[in-house]
Amino acid sequence: MGEGINDYTKNIMDLRRHMWMAGVEEELRRLIWQIAVVGKYISAKIHEANRKLAGFKNISGDDQLSLDRAADEILKSQLQYSGFVREYASEEQEEIAKIGSGKEKYVVTADPLDGSSLVETNLAIGTIIGIHKESILDTGKNTMVAALYITYGPLITMIYSAGKGAHEFVLNREGEYVLSQEKIKLKEKGSIFSPGGLRRDWIPAHLKFVEQLEKDGYKLRYSGGFVPDINQILIKKGGLFTYPALQKSPQGKLRLLFELQPMAFIMEQAGGLATDGKEDILSLKVENVHQCSPIYIGSSAEVRMAKQFLS
Repeated sequence: MGEGINDYTKNIMDLRRHMWMAGVEEELRRLIWQIAVVGKYISAKIHEANRKLAGFKNISGDDQLSLDRAADEILKSQLQYSGFVREYASEEQEEIAKIGSGKEKYVVTADPLDGSSLVETNLAIGTIIGIHKESILDTGKNTMVAALYITYGPLITMIYSAGKGAHEFVLNREGEYVLSQEKIKLKEKGSIFSPGGLRRDWIPAHLKFVEQLEKDGYKLRYSGGFVPDINQILIKKGGLFTYPALQKSPQGKLRLLFELQPMAFIMEQAGGLATDGKEDILSLKVENVHQCSPIYIGSSAEVRMAKQFLS
């Protein structure tokens, strides 16, 4: 029996071992691991909020705001003295924060708790992280070296990429992130789509695109949460998420730096595409910390199809 347990342990691929075997440089490995651990602390905060619901006390808007801020503070405080991060940009902060000594190698962007309004309905939410080596503003080139997101659902999962494919890990009972899927690859064409925004507010070209998807038999799968909808496309190996330009909001509502760039990095590593309808998301110049952009992200066939309708 002991030999069986030892054999089982040998066959488990945890996050640290996987990154080491993939050749991810040491400082980046340690930073990704540290962020993954922070996900455990954020998960505990979410469970604390859910216990309020178990006591039949509704989570108010103030509680949701508090949860967002708590996730942001947990993440920032853990990174501040990590020795790896010189700047921290968060959806919860107006400006980029200088942390550490200023000589560290990396810049981290974060949406600490994407979809916190869904806590009350017990739907999955998540944390989105981008890791850069260079300045994140006023550049038209991709400065990202790694990205990850953590999904807090029935399971706590993490998908990360350090430029060598996209890989899924599951947090097990022992508190270890263990490999579930390595080098996720999307099919060229999927069968599901997740369209954000109100139909009445869509621009005509986008409306025609969605109508074509409906004619082609695509299934509607939209939770209202960016992380779970992107995760569904990756795990199902195909499909499309879009939050388009709206008639009164031509830049959409999702933030380029905190949400779109990290997900585009991961999606491209899985063989997919991500554009604003015309240009690749990772080629867009970031001029403002909270800059927004339309997004079409997922399987290559659907993203190219969107480009045709929007060109």
